[in-house]
Parts: sequence; C-alpha cells; structure tokens
Amino acid sequence: MHCPYCRHDSSRVVDSRMLDDGSGIRRRRQCPQCSKRFTTVETTAMSVIKRSGAAEPFARSKVINGVRKACQGRPVSNDDLAVLAQEVEEAIRASGNAEVDANDVGLAILGPLKRLDVVAYMRFASVYKGFAGLDDFEAAITELRQEELRLQGEGAKVVQPRFGFR
Repeated sequence: MHCPYCRHDSSRVVDSRMLDDGSGIRRRRQCPQCSKRFTTVETTAMSVIKRSGAAEPFARSKVINGVRKACQGRPVSNDDLAVLAQEVEEAIRASGNAEVDANDVGLAILGPLKRLDVVAYMRFASVYKGFAGLDDFEAAITELRQEELRLQGEGAKVVQPRFGFR
C-alpha cells in the first residue's frame, strides 16, 4: 500500500476492524518513511450479471431505487430502505459468489420487502415475477395467507409486517 503523503511503497498495519455493517475491513496504517498514519477500507467487489450478459458492480442505491418505486405512497422511510438494502447485500455476500445474477438480487429483495411492507412486496413481486392478471395476484395473496397460517400452526411466532393488508 503506497503512502498517500510521501508515496513510499509500503506501510505497516496498526489496527484492523470490521466495518459496522460487516461489508469490509477498516485498516489503520502507518508509513515507515514519514511516520504519518492513514486509513484504508477494503471490500470485496461484487458484480451483477444482467439479463443481457453485461456485468456491473453491485450498488445498494440501485436496490433502494427499485424498491422505492414499489413503496411509493406507503409509510416506508429512507432508513427502512437502507436497512433493506443492507440485508439484501448481506444475503448476496453470504452466498460467497463474486458474481451474482440480477435474478438472484431480485429474489434476495423479496424476503426483506415482505417483512417490511406486504403491499410494497406485492407491487414489487407483480413486476419482478411478471404477473399477467388478477389470478396471479390472488394466487400470491393466497400463498401469503397460507404461509402465515402454516407458521401459526407450527407454533412459530409470526412477525406481522408493519404495514399491509388482511
């Protein structure tokens, strides 16, 4: 690692810590030549492979913007969207793949969005899954209700979405 002050070609790591969100490592370094300290942040690069085959870097902002459209008119805050995007990124990083299909990003969004707001989930799922008509909406609603009943029947604590329909 080059020193940003004197351009010396090496440095010594003084301290290493995980970032608060767990997405990388923060290293405090010291230059052996000029003795100045500086901080670096190291993260692994993730690429999203689009349907066209093109690869682009994963960006939380794209997740937030895509979900924000589904949340229009819903009481979902920017902080809620930031947490959702972090959950999505963590799920994708947990897969251990440096490259992930755009389809897998969409799948990773569905779970956290369902827990956040059922109406926004239905909006997002209708576009993502390509709902063709009312039958698709009815099937999705039935599936959500059956999942809730199944969880209640198993004695699991059902976490109610903060917002949604009954």
